[in-house]
Amino acid sequence: MRALAILTLAITAPFAAHAQCSGQDLIAALSPGQLAPLRAAADAEPYAVGNFWRAVKGPEELILVGTLHLDDPRFDVLVPAVLPYLTSADLLLVEAGPTEIEQLKSHLARDPSLLVNTDGPTLPEVLPEAEWRALSAAMTARSVPGFMAAKFRPWYVSVLLSLPPCAMTGSMANGLDQRLMSLAEAQGIAISGLEPYDTAFNIFQQVSPEQQLAMLSGALAAEVQSEDMTATLVNSYFAEDVRLNWEFTEFWVKSLPGSDPAAAEAEFALFEKTLMNQRNEAWISVIEAALDAQDGPVFAAFGALHLAGERGVLNLLSGRGYQIERITLP
Repeated sequence: MRALAILTLAITAPFAAHAQCSGQDLIAALSPGQLAPLRAAADAEPYAVGNFWRAVKGPEELILVGTLHLDDPRFDVLVPAVLPYLTSADLLLVEAGPTEIEQLKSHLARDPSLLVNTDGPTLPEVLPEAEWRALSAAMTARSVPGFMAAKFRPWYVSVLLSLPPCAMTGSMANGLDQRLMSLAEAQGIAISGLEPYDTAFNIFQQVSPEQQLAMLSGALAAEVQSEDMTATLVNSYFAEDVRLNWEFTEFWVKSLPGSDPAAAEAEFALFEKTLMNQRNEAWISVIEAALDAQDGPVFAAFGALHLAGERGVLNLLSGRGYQIERITLP
């Protein structure tokens, strides 16, 4: 499950903040021969390049912004360019709005079992001693003491390991999603969630304990390059080329020592199905209901990986008769 652990960062880590990481952009380091097939695979997908889009059908107008859940100083320039589109909207749709965030907090307060294994063996009890020592050190570097990490669910530890220590500090509210929500609240624009607060958690709860442990082991093995992978993701985002990062990550996982390429390919297919495609399809009905209910434009902001692909949000909207146009920001 190494692939799931690495890629989950881009979709289910809105809690993270990007500090001054100094990792290497691994895509930039590829040879032309390595890059060419990845570029071709990305370009073969609908709407492969671009983070900012408009979808129109009759009087209905939808602005779509692919977001990065991590903070970055480049947002200080990007957000003012996006702001006019937000202020013209009657509604902001996000993956998790204020209501969903409060529901999650309430759920965790009364029942922490979403993230914590409250009735099963701890990680030191199920991991080899050397692996637990390495994991405890990695989590301590992320300001999570070993005694706390010991009780976390393996999938959650895998997600945390995908974030380098440099991305675990600083403000927790400066990813693009959070910035847009703050601006919408200041402007009196309504905010609504695209899905129930526990959607992603329920997906991971369907992963067997054995698969979760395999996912954790894979994430720990790849942890040494977590800063490089974060830098690569962030640079891909600001190049508006996140689909290329997807193709690269699959290539990178398959090339890791001890990786099983066939297993990695199967994991990527599972990831795309459960954490991307199925959620995309569920969001379409929410988006269309919002467009029907509003007099003015609707603004939707969600992880940029959800935009592209045959079953990406843009192609799904196109199949429903929406005219899709890329927005070029100044």
